[in-house]
Amino acid sequence: MKKYTLLYIIILALALSACKSETFVYTSFHEPATDGLRFLTSNDGVHWDSIPGVWLSPQVGKQRVMRDPSIQPTPDGTFHFVWTSSWKGDLGFGYASSKDLIHWSEEQFIPVMKDTSTVNVWAPELFWDDTRKEMMIIWASCIPFKFEKGIEDEYNNHRLYYTTTKDFKTFGETKLLIDPGFSCIDATLVKRGKKDYVMVLKDNTRPERDLKIATAKDPHGPWSKASEPFTETFVEGPATVKVRNGWVIYYDRYKKYDFGASFTRDFKTFEDWSDFVSIPPLHKHGTIFKAPKKTVEKLKKRD
Repeated sequence: MKKYTLLYIIILALALSACKSETFVYTSFHEPATDGLRFLTSNDGVHWDSIPGVWLSPQVGKQRVMRDPSIQPTPDGTFHFVWTSSWKGDLGFGYASSKDLIHWSEEQFIPVMKDTSTVNVWAPELFWDDTRKEMMIIWASCIPFKFEKGIEDEYNNHRLYYTTTKDFKTFGETKLLIDPGFSCIDATLVKRGKKDYVMVLKDNTRPERDLKIATAKDPHGPWSKASEPFTETFVEGPATVKVRNGWVIYYDRYKKYDFGASFTRDFKTFEDWSDFVSIPPLHKHGTIFKAPKKTVEKLKKRD
């Protein structure tokens, strides 16, 4: 371990711990994903602790699971939550909302692929578009024989789609977000600046199963060609968090039953932070957002 890297992490952790108003929350689930939503929390975005308990149990979808939980707050203080509700067979995903992360609205099923012959709807991801003042929802679906097959079976040849909404009652037309020329899933978006967006996505083809980067001037695209992979193989579920001078990208190393992480300042060069971060065992991939510290403290105190 390089001394300057360790020193940088210590300084980073101390600096971020000084922020008292908000804290990081990481959504999670435990296999086999039938229990429901779980949370982790962190003051520095590097060291995570579990918040005991299950906060919402799955009630919608053919299989009634709650995988790939994604939460994004909106400026009015509402936490919006979407999740994968079935491995196969569903033409949409689950949705609920909350003001405090404890009490949740009635669960809904949002059939975003109802007019297609899709095999699945996987890993819905929320992105708040502060320019359009609307929520963007991204997911992966496999529509057999729609795209060039490549090396994947027709029933495993995924692409990324999206829709938009301002109120989670009416939704825009479902559109293709990116076709990188290979089967891809698990996308997460980051806004770096005006007309400067980054996508972290998984190349889900058999030789790869790693993470890559694409960029765009608008979250709706067009998106650049995907980069070379910046992770090892057999990873999924990226979650990106902004820290002091860059971003930490977490990923679920599902064959190792743990998490890896990469640090980057420019999404071009990456440093392996897998040995620096800490996530308790059993947790699976979700997304990271900020919540008021008082809200998180109430979560911790609930009986």
